[in-house]
Amino acid sequence: MTTLDFQTRVQDLLPEVEARMRQQVQGYHHILQSALDHLLSSGGKRVRPTLALLTSSMLGVEHEISINLAAAVELLHTATLVHDDLIDGSTVRRGIPTINAEFSDAATILTGDFLFSQAAWLGSQVRSVQVMALFAKTLSTIVNGEIVQIFERNAVTDRQAYIERIYAKTASMFELAAAAPAYIVNQEDRYFEPLRAYGYGIGMAFQMVDDVLDFSSDVVTMGKPVASDLRLGLITLPALHYLETNPEDDRMRSLQSGSKLDDTAMESLVKDIRASGAVQRAHDEADSMAQSALDALEQVPAGYERDALTELAEYVVARLH
Repeated sequence: MTTLDFQTRVQDLLPEVEARMRQQVQGYHHILQSALDHLLSSGGKRVRPTLALLTSSMLGVEHEISINLAAAVELLHTATLVHDDLIDGSTVRRGIPTINAEFSDAATILTGDFLFSQAAWLGSQVRSVQVMALFAKTLSTIVNGEIVQIFERNAVTDRQAYIERIYAKTASMFELAAAAPAYIVNQEDRYFEPLRAYGYGIGMAFQMVDDVLDFSSDVVTMGKPVASDLRLGLITLPALHYLETNPEDDRMRSLQSGSKLDDTAMESLVKDIRASGAVQRAHDEADSMAQSALDALEQVPAGYERDALTELAEYVVARLH
């Protein structure tokens, strides 16, 4: 994993976090150990544990507890990826086969369940009932979001529904990583809300940027077709901006009704969305969310951790440039 600028101050801690995650499969079936090794070998930026480590350091959380918290957050995220890939039928993630490409559906589900349980156990090691409640609430939010997406895939036709979906999918986990340390040091009255607002802002921006990249990048860069979500019937932010200014577009209406477009109609729609300015408007909205995160940082202690959190917010939207 390449260390990013905002990770410099905690780069020596990230191997400890990964080692703590690996410890959670010791003594269990070797298939579970192999599965976690496989998942961790796929890389990733480790943004969520970095966020937990930075806010923990800012508020003076004990070293061991901060490692447990960061590992718990990343293990929870990893568990969601196992189930997401199965639900979506994805066979490759970051260039390597997914767990469901290697295991049966039953084994994949149980692997994800095991990782959820171990994330919960690690979360309990931070010795905070409030943090455990936040973990449980976050997981419930994520699962509910997946259920909504399964049963209402084509029904996202307004801003509020989209916001709720990406909050559940992405931002709720960022909130957890950013704000949990405030509970651990009993400073929730002072720091929970600004850290939650920061996590919310960068989490929302992170998913919005992913949605923009889905339309603005090429096939080689993304490793999948341009507008792959729309091709699956999922209306993300650029398509939503297009829909708001073109409510009578029959192609969008067809997608909303659950119908599929033929290749010619889909290519035409993607081209029109890209040419309409909708992608840039979505880009601007992601920038605005990142700025809201930066505004929240004004209420937390100054220092290298806050500087790194600023760099993290800037990195989230810099992926568009």
